[in-house]
Amino acid sequence: MSAVRSKICGITRLEDALAAVEAGADALGFVFYAPSPRAVSVQQARAIIAGLPPFVTTVGLFVNASSCELNETLDALPLDLLQFHGDESPEACDGYHRPFIKALRVKPGDDIAAACRAYGKASGILLDAYVPGVPGGTGERFDWSLIPGDLSRPIILAGGLDAGNVVQAIAQVRPYAVDVSGGVERSKGIKDHDKVRAFMRAVREA
Repeated sequence: MSAVRSKICGITRLEDALAAVEAGADALGFVFYAPSPRAVSVQQARAIIAGLPPFVTTVGLFVNASSCELNETLDALPLDLLQFHGDESPEACDGYHRPFIKALRVKPGDDIAAACRAYGKASGILLDAYVPGVPGGTGERFDWSLIPGDLSRPIILAGGLDAGNVVQAIAQVRPYAVDVSGGVERSKGIKDHDKVRAFMRAVREA
């Protein structure tokens, strides 16, 4: 199995971004969803991205954003990848001519394989926990046994991951990548650098 990639999401400060990169994170996530406690403005994100070293993937997370809002953000920021975390259709996700990943909130009875086929142009599918009324970032873990094998798109596993369970998660799910936010925080939107390093060590050792 090739090395599992990693994304630290909910970045709001340059020092947290640099700590994540130093620890070995492949990607950083920026939340452009105002109700989230981890939301950033375009100006905040621009300042953080400007301070990053090369070869770090920057990901913009959106939840049912209007095309006007999203295009304004894309015009202002050099985002490498879009992450759609709402009810966006496959056509809407593909309408910006940018690489994207689609998040699915998993609950019993969902046909994950069919969703992967529907979002066939996605670079990957992110699987997160389903919590009613909350589009993500809940820190809740879902039943990994619900994930079928041999899915048609690369899988990014999220939802309640931390240094204590990510090794088990990788062994069981064998994802392309793992995504963490709350599991490496001191408080919402503020990363704990020790937790970030511990998480990345665990990913490398998995």
